Amino acid sequence: MIPFFRDSTMLRRQPFAVALLLFGLVSPGFLALIVGTGASRAEDRPTANLNITTRQQVKVEGQPDQFRSAEKHESWNPAKTAIIIIDMWDTHSCRSAAQRVAEMAPHVNRTISAARDKGVFIIHAPSDCMDFYKEAPQRHRAVTAPLAETSVKFQWNYFNPDREGSLADKLEKGGCSCDTLEPCGPSRIVWQRQIDAIKIHPADAITANGQEVYNLLQDRGIDNVIIIGVHTNRCVLGRPFGIRQMVSLKKNVVLCRDLTDSFHRDPGHHFEGLDQIISHVEKYWCPTITSENLTGQPPFRFQQALAPKAARPE
Repeated sequence: MIPFFRDSTMLRRQPFAVALLLFGLVSPGFLALIVGTGASRAEDRPTANLNITTRQQVKVEGQPDQFRSAEKHESWNPAKTAIIIIDMWDTHSCRSAAQRVAEMAPHVNRTISAARDKGVFIIHAPSDCMDFYKEAPQRHRAVTAPLAETSVKFQWNYFNPDREGSLADKLEKGGCSCDTLEPCGPSRIVWQRQIDAIKIHPADAITANGQEVYNLLQDRGIDNVIIIGVHTNRCVLGRPFGIRQMVSLKKNVVLCRDLTDSFHRDPGHHFEGLDQIISHVEKYWCPTITSENLTGQPPFRFQQALAPKAARPE
């Protein structure tokens, strides 16, 4: 089965193309192109506005070091909205990081499926994996999008204490997030693609390049950006298509706080650290939402986070 269409729905609708593949007359990549070319753009499908509830930490008047949580209800045009899925890889050098991605991935897929049906544009951004997708039409869509000029430089956006206040050293530096006394192994690239549980639709795009992401957004007149993926304190904030970059580009960016995970060394207290980095994002960078805004279903929770603290591994 072609990796870009695991559910086989599109293939069943293209029996002639499948026959060409079976008889060796076309390559799998070319077949993917055949199947994908009929996808309509989200902005061509009229849909109702999205009802979005955002949450942000705002400063308490007269107390500059104190914050309070504030919610805001907004209405977004889905045709002017995109989701960027960051680094939801097929595996990871940290066992716990890989396990949490695998647990979260089906819920990410449910969320982007619901959003796509409403007219939201989906961008898959698994860094270091573009060779795997080089023949995919969704990759071609990103590569060939018209160049959008900007004075903003596309780069890794490092932690800036002058811009965003203090952050616990363990959260800023990151590290193996296993609940073991020692890291489960050295950090290294072991991933090859996005995890298979997150389906790539013909109308989506694939890129891990900040300029290409910006090109896609500008070509579609997209102002609203929802960030999903990992890891919150590292790639989600720092990538050239992450939160800090989107803020620099003046996009109305939000983090989907139930579909993210952090990467830091704090055995037995991982989810407390995750909550801290989400709060940091809400204070200094952008609001957050939950997937409930798109699915109508309760937000995702990691099973380990739901367990009584005494029952969590130390």
